[in-house]
Amino acid sequence: MVLLGSTGSIGVNALIIAKRFGIMVEALVAGKNIALLNEQIKEHHPKYVAISDANDRKLVNHTNVFVGKEGILELLQKTQSYLVVNALVGFVGLAPSIEALRLGKRLALANKESLVVAGHLLDTSHITPIDSEHFGLWYLLGKRPVRGMTITASGGAFRDTPLEELGKMSFQDALKHPNWSMGAKITIDSATMTNKLFELLEAKWLFGVDRLDAIIEPKSLIHAFINFKDGSTTAHLAVADMKLPIAFALVGEIEEPILPSLDLASIGSFSFQKIEAARYPIWEIKDDVLAHPTRGVVINAANEVGIAKFFNQEINILELAERTIKAYRHFEDAIPKSLDEVFEIDREVRRYCLSF
Repeated sequence: MVLLGSTGSIGVNALIIAKRFGIMVEALVAGKNIALLNEQIKEHHPKYVAISDANDRKLVNHTNVFVGKEGILELLQKTQSYLVVNALVGFVGLAPSIEALRLGKRLALANKESLVVAGHLLDTSHITPIDSEHFGLWYLLGKRPVRGMTITASGGAFRDTPLEELGKMSFQDALKHPNWSMGAKITIDSATMTNKLFELLEAKWLFGVDRLDAIIEPKSLIHAFINFKDGSTTAHLAVADMKLPIAFALVGEIEEPILPSLDLASIGSFSFQKIEAARYPIWEIKDDVLAHPTRGVVINAANEVGIAKFFNQEINILELAERTIKAYRHFEDAIPKSLDEVFEIDREVRRYCLSF
């Protein structure tokens, strides 16, 4: 396999699964964590490696090192592997997703931005999502007609923060996820609920279902529900560990234990909370976004610019959502009809969001 984003949490777990099931790692792509990359090179012996910064090339213990965005695409073109795992973070992951599909490879996709900004232009029949919520939905699907789908959210770092205190919370505060440790961007997106909005868009493109919603389940043990037309509802429960969806994406059907089973008696009870726009302002546009899903590119670009401003203490977390909504409404006519237009709109939205 080819692994893009090998030093992140998805990448690390993907290598654990690859080793367990004897999957050869042909190429590794990483960012700035060269120390961990070198450990992975020593253990998995990839034929090719790519990094983000040319200044780090001399630190990499490998002879075939590619650099930057173009380097990743060149690496993909050289590889023979049928499977590409894209665990890159942000819009930067779109071009490799496009290239992997163009080359006829199977795409195990953890880069949610690829589907958010261009889901209507990608062949989802060759995409397997690496995400606990979408894995849960896929796991539950049978042949019965579906009425709607619901995914769950943890609520993020500010789930229980008094509303009047939200504007005072710092970037570091937003990184204190109540349930697990993830990368900075996805943790911030979890705190704003933008991540869940993205996942609803992903579900729309992956499953072709219009009635989609999300609900807070604080224990993060229930990942998805499917409501069937007959009035019944099924739920997918599992320990919150990405090794399960990764294993299915890399291997196919799994018939051996990946995770321990849940002990429901020890869990005792579950609770659910509605996602409120007062705490998560981005939820104000949820229904409109699902009605106009091709505008996901606008939300993603505005959000990425906003996160950088939040990190630099230029705005607070409530203003982050407000800026995204402002951009979404400003670019209400943005309907990309090609991948070139996706990249063009992304550039325009970023320029706009840097202007205020």
